[in-house]
Amino acid sequence: MQDKPSLFKWLMDLLIPLRCVKCGSILEEKAGLCVSCWPSIPFITKPYCACCGLPFDFEIEEGAFCGICNHHAPSYKTARSVFAYTAESKDLILKFKHTDCLSSAPLFASWMINSLDEMENPLCIPVPLHWTRLFMRTYNQAGLLAQQIAKLKRWTYAPSLLMRKHRTPSQGHLSKKDRLKNVARAFEIPEVKRKQILGRVILLIDDVFTTGATLEACSTVLLKAGAKEVHALTLGRVVRPQKI
Repeated sequence: MQDKPSLFKWLMDLLIPLRCVKCGSILEEKAGLCVSCWPSIPFITKPYCACCGLPFDFEIEEGAFCGICNHHAPSYKTARSVFAYTAESKDLILKFKHTDCLSSAPLFASWMINSLDEMENPLCIPVPLHWTRLFMRTYNQAGLLAQQIAKLKRWTYAPSLLMRKHRTPSQGHLSKKDRLKNVARAFEIPEVKRKQILGRVILLIDDVFTTGATLEACSTVLLKAGAKEVHALTLGRVVRPQKI
């Protein structure tokens, strides 16, 4: 009886081999990146800002804030990301987001968990899509990540607590100031669901941290609804020189 699982696994690996999530080459052991692609992904490690997770270019004491967070702390308590969003890493997210490579969600979720600070039983809430965009795409990539994280950590997945009430224009070309204006009143929590937020720690999940405007808007709404604190977690993060 003990041989059946290994035989089944062998057959599955033969029929559906594990592949590198970046280049597609066949992997011998576990899902992830091949030895050629792994060094090209700029994973974010310490030292980084204790608040927003921006990586520092130099060694600095534990708990230090970056210039922007020192000047004006965001509404979320912490933000963490797995890797910097660069020419080498962005195709991991674009494939997942636009070409239905949904099988990568469990792997990405495990990476994201490893980037987290310790927290006790948060509600896992994805940054929502407007219903029209969700209808066209058929899935919310942030929701898939949040669902997998909740499953792996045995936390509560709560995709319907936060809603996007306005369909905002694409933010790809906007400055941080314009992004903040764009999403300032885009999110809401239905009145009947506010009790579920009250006093809870929230883990807010998205695919990419660009300027932080979307995470800021969502966090503000959650805190106003009575959340104890909000922590943000993304797969990628755009890293740019700071302007205070």
